Amino acid sequence: MREISVVIPVFNEEENVALLHEEVKSVCVKNRFRYEIIIIDDGSSDRTPQIIRKLSPVVLIQLRKNFGQTAAMDAGIKAARYEYIVTMDGDRQSDPGDIPGLIDCLEKNNLDIVSGWRKNRKDTFMKRFVSRGANVLRKVLIDDGIHDSGCSLKLYRKECFDNINLYGEMHRFIPAVLKIKGFKIGEVVVNHRARTAGKTKYNWKRTFKGFIDMVSVWF
Repeated sequence: MREISVVIPVFNEEENVALLHEEVKSVCVKNRFRYEIIIIDDGSSDRTPQIIRKLSPVVLIQLRKNFGQTAAMDAGIKAARYEYIVTMDGDRQSDPGDIPGLIDCLEKNNLDIVSGWRKNRKDTFMKRFVSRGANVLRKVLIDDGIHDSGCSLKLYRKECFDNINLYGEMHRFIPAVLKIKGFKIGEVVVNHRARTAGKTKYNWKRTFKGFIDMVSVWF
């Protein structure tokens, strides 16, 4: 039986978190996974934590303040119990229906990491423009061999995170760090959905922090 830990950082996603949880649970039950859903509340100021507490099954990790997506993801990964760790955003733009395909790719190709590739992105023009520029720069500095390192929908073997701590906006560069350590990386085209509720958390500060972390990984 496949065993997976689904790690979902959320910040002010009261309109999305219950629906996403239901989608993830449905995929896991349909595919007969042994699973846990770990939701990290990254200091939300809305009703997100109260809604999470009513969900089942769920492991809730509640951070005292907003530390950022990477810190929240790190907390969830460290709490994960199962062999496979799936990470994804809490805004429902990633499709939990892609999880079985990520696992199939990893197992058939004997990989350690499979990254989602949002080939047909449903984001605003500005967000796609900034992402495209970041991808070009990333390939110059730290070519990890994938098209879309910014896609949070990824599958890892649990051993990938032995002795690794995440910081800043480093979640985008996890494949690059793991490639340096000798882990094998693959990529699968995934479904990307338009945001239908809540507000995007991306801004120029996150873009700048991401650039600094990219340079750090390069060094």
